[in-house]
Amino acid sequence: MAAPTLETAPVLSTPDTHIFEDPTPPVDVSSLPRLSDEQITLTYEIERTVKEIRGGRWKRIALQFPDHMLVDAPRVYEALRRGLEKARKTTNGSATSSKPEHENADDQLASGTEALSLDEKEDVKESLFILGDTSYGACCVDEVAAEHVDADVLVHYGRSCLSPPSRLPVIYVFTERPLDLDATIETFKQTYPDKDEKVILMADIPYSHHIPRLHTLLQETGYTNLYATEIVHNPSSLLPNRTVPPDTENSPESLRSYQLFHISTPPTSLLLTLSSRLSAIHIYPTDTPSPTALTASTSMTLRRRYALLTSLSSAPVFGILINTLSVKNYLSILSHVKARIAAAGKKSYTFVVGKINAAKIANFSEVAGWVVIGCWESSLLESKDFWKPIITPFELEICLMRDEERVWTGEWRGDWVGVLEGGIKETDGGDGEKDEAGEKDEAGEDNGDGEYDSEEESAPPEFDLRTGRYVSHSRPMRTTAVKVQPATGASANGQTPSTALAKRANGELAHIGGVASPGAEYLRSKRTWVGLGSDFDTQDGGQGGGDAAIMEEGRRGIARGYVVGEGTKH
Repeated sequence: MAAPTLETAPVLSTPDTHIFEDPTPPVDVSSLPRLSDEQITLTYEIERTVKEIRGGRWKRIALQFPDHMLVDAPRVYEALRRGLEKARKTTNGSATSSKPEHENADDQLASGTEALSLDEKEDVKESLFILGDTSYGACCVDEVAAEHVDADVLVHYGRSCLSPPSRLPVIYVFTERPLDLDATIETFKQTYPDKDEKVILMADIPYSHHIPRLHTLLQETGYTNLYATEIVHNPSSLLPNRTVPPDTENSPESLRSYQLFHISTPPTSLLLTLSSRLSAIHIYPTDTPSPTALTASTSMTLRRRYALLTSLSSAPVFGILINTLSVKNYLSILSHVKARIAAAGKKSYTFVVGKINAAKIANFSEVAGWVVIGCWESSLLESKDFWKPIITPFELEICLMRDEERVWTGEWRGDWVGVLEGGIKETDGGDGEKDEAGEKDEAGEDNGDGEYDSEEESAPPEFDLRTGRYVSHSRPMRTTAVKVQPATGASANGQTPSTALAKRANGELAHIGGVASPGAEYLRSKRTWVGLGSDFDTQDGGQGGGDAAIMEEGRRGIARGYVVGEGTKH
């Protein structure tokens, strides 16, 4: 079933018996392999990292590890520190020994000044910082945490989504993992007995270094139509972050003639993206002792995603979850999503969150659906624990289409480029407001003073596809005609327009500054607890029931001796 199984919002409070428990699942450090010093040097590419740090003249370096690699973080730190110290001494020693002995005092002064201007930071010791926890997904570069220590560069360890960062330079260390090539070749032969089959070789990033060797060995066995992918930093590629066969660069549809052999299980977002672009996908798992290639099937997942979209087509309020502050162009896609929701006559609220969980978003019961703006891998969230569905910007475009235009082709993409470039047909969602180009449709007319006279009677009825019930409030920003007051100056009666929350007559939405606010209406009519005070009129049926209490100075100090006011202890 596509609809959430929860019938009520989850309990947000923590029972007293579990108040000191950490809900984050712990990492069993004892089960992790213990690497030797040589393996640390090779796995974490200490030599290359030191060379790049010295080449970039960076002095403050942040080290980002996924949770399961934090056990190696202190040893990687020490290896980098020793490598940087050795490189610094070698550089300084070479500079000193290169000075000719017969150089006179003036020449020595000139050369010393030049060396100081070029290498003034060579004697400054590099500072390394281990980022203990990431604000978002481990696959993303955490520029926010790195900026807390004023880092010049960030070293990212482990698999990565390779989403382009927005500010800091990044050194990627993929921490290469071993692979039994003999077993892989044997499985490949069983999967593709026809040696003329067109097959693309691809692997998860930690195993990608095996692809060239695997390609060579398979060609020696007689396979003639193999293509070995290479890593590129381009999530918008036909094969995300990978090169594509030369004959498909100008004709993407020709990629359908290829099958894909993928080493290690890909994330769901990548699998959905590839499923609509290739003939077939076979996955070679690396976490089983005797692996066999399995045929990937995404039809069930795609049907479930499409059911979510159709269920949200009548949603009046969307929440936008900002799940990244580091990926390039996240502000552009935020503006685009807000504009598309507004053009459909719906309301949106923006939230900046870290790691998304069910308890965070269940606090906002007025939100009927969520749109997450994160990296292309972590934007796809599927869990029965969430109170309301969570979709991606690509899926939102389909969700806002008219019912007669919404055709599911099986295509799915997680990157933003296709959305920003208008890869999906622009539509006004069947409402009567201006679209992004400033044009009007026949369902509404602008009367010149900011008020839309929408002919709701002529609009087709909308029904919730899950319950079959008629929905009368799917476009709250269109159905409520509001005359917008000027931002500055006095109104017709000489009073300055207020931006405070205003209580409207029964049957109308609450408004803030002349703009309809479904959130404020939900607070007024459905919230059982509105906090310590309400912005609504408390004199006439408001929830406050009277004047607000006068604020008083509270207690301060420590528990054994609170101080009230000027010095009375309790």
